[in-house]
Amino acid sequence: MLVNFRVDAAVMQKFLPAPFRPKLHRGHAVAGICLIRLEHMRPVAWPAFTGLSSENAAHRIAVEWEDASGRTCEGVYIARRDTASRLNHLAGGRIFPGEHHLARFQVADDGTKVDFAMRSLDGTVSIQVRGLDTDVLPESSCFGALTVSSHFFEGGSLGHSVTSNPCRLDALRLKTMAWRVRALAIEKVESSFFADTALFPAGSIEFDHALIMRDIPHEWHQAEGMEVRPRPCAHNPYETQPCGVS
Repeated sequence: MLVNFRVDAAVMQKFLPAPFRPKLHRGHAVAGICLIRLEHMRPVAWPAFTGLSSENAAHRIAVEWEDASGRTCEGVYIARRDTASRLNHLAGGRIFPGEHHLARFQVADDGTKVDFAMRSLDGTVSIQVRGLDTDVLPESSCFGALTVSSHFFEGGSLGHSVTSNPCRLDALRLKTMAWRVRALAIEKVESSFFADTALFPAGSIEFDHALIMRDIPHEWHQAEGMEVRPRPCAHNPYETQPCGVS
């Protein structure tokens, strides 16, 4: 599930370490929460019954940057990962990329309606989302159509996430064997992160739309991490450490 917000591009740029810049749509930066239920996760060669399942959340921003050759790349900058799995918490950033904070999740999904709540054990993060499957985006969305939104997010398969070293990011690439999205008609959405006016001043951010994907076979592949130059900014409680100064 992707819960998406449109954000003032200048505000979003202040949040990002160099070399990232917001990937824009109709002049808006796009940030959101990726709520992920992982099922039967295991090394590729292992049988499905050996796999583990977990509830997870990632706060992410659509970004672009230039690589060493000058080629424009796109992906997502992940400000924080949370998980219900102690294995993910202990192994993330050690055995596989991506440092995770522990959180409590409550999820009800009957195939057409989702009721989701999460609260981190460190008390800094809380999320509530409730919505129904639909085929259309809200009229207020800057994307206008489900196909436009689907195309925008399909390109963000490479995720760079913060680590305990504020100048170093871990990286994972998502490979999906199919890409099928539906819209969610949101009845309720609350996010402690996006409601924080110290990070997002009043008027700089609005809920845009939400998407859901179900029963999508996929793989996660380790990618090359990145050295970054943190920007001076207000303390971000979603990061493992506050932003440094370049």
